[in-house]
Amino acid sequence: MRKITYLVLLIFILAACKSQPKTIPDVTALPVLPVFLEPEFEIISIVVIQADLINTQFESVLKIINPNNYDIQLSSLKYELFGNGMFWADGLETNILQIPAENSRETKFRFTMNFINMNRRLLDDVIAMRQIQYHFKGEAKIQPNIPLMPLHTINFEISGLSGVKPRAD
Repeated sequence: MRKITYLVLLIFILAACKSQPKTIPDVTALPVLPVFLEPEFEIISIVVIQADLINTQFESVLKIINPNNYDIQLSSLKYELFGNGMFWADGLETNILQIPAENSRETKFRFTMNFINMNRRLLDDVIAMRQIQYHFKGEAKIQPNIPLMPLHTINFEISGLSGVKPRAD
């Protein structure tokens, strides 16, 4: 009889210790974020605006193509510009522009280069208004216009030829 009592008591204890079944979360209730496709960067123009012997102005037009089916914000652009294999300028632009879904936008910005540390050939090319080889690279911060989607950092590198425009007086 004692054995039966211990056995019944053991069954009650084991039944009381039984762990709760694991619940599987309802994944249909979680938000599904869309895939982020990196935008494309294209230089429309980097123009050297013929200037003084010391300082020269550049005007750059950058086109950003958004392949996503939602709007994105180009929140910052950190860049370095090289010409004829030499460093020319760098900078950081912020709060640049909104690019609509599956569309593109262009942005224009200016910067200055000092000719003091450049070789004479570059100055001669600018004075003669010859095309100059450029290399434009940097990092862009892209914020999708969708709640909960993180900020994306995109590296870009673009090379080509740049024209020289006469200074507008």
